[in-house]
Amino acid sequence: MVTLVQKWLLALACLMGFISVAAGAFGAHALKQRLTGDMLSVFEVGARYQMYHAFAICLAVWISTLIPGQLPLLAGWLFFSGILIFSGSLYLLALTSFRFLGAFTPIGGLLFLIGWVCLMVALFSSSSR
Repeated sequence: MVTLVQKWLLALACLMGFISVAAGAFGAHALKQRLTGDMLSVFEVGARYQMYHAFAICLAVWISTLIPGQLPLLAGWLFFSGILIFSGSLYLLALTSFRFLGAFTPIGGLLFLIGWVCLMVALFSSSSR
């Protein structure tokens, strides 16, 4: 049985996937003539990592159905937070050229990394080895 938290994480993963596809299309069509090549690339990295981690949220929820404990769900929330900070800062950097926003991007990347470590620890610390 899927819990309310798992449903919320899956719904957020779906929303993040939707926004990633929309951002990719927006970047490829509407922004192609408005951004420099470098800033368009920054925008595209944000969309790509958003999609990767939308899938990672789904993976975390699936693992949470197999392995007891909170680490898989924590990973899902870390991936979601990472998307907001990592991809969000890259989108804003590309669209506004406010360079200080680039200082937030590594924080989101760190959240992604911690999320992946949480999944790995959950897998190796589960009682069903």
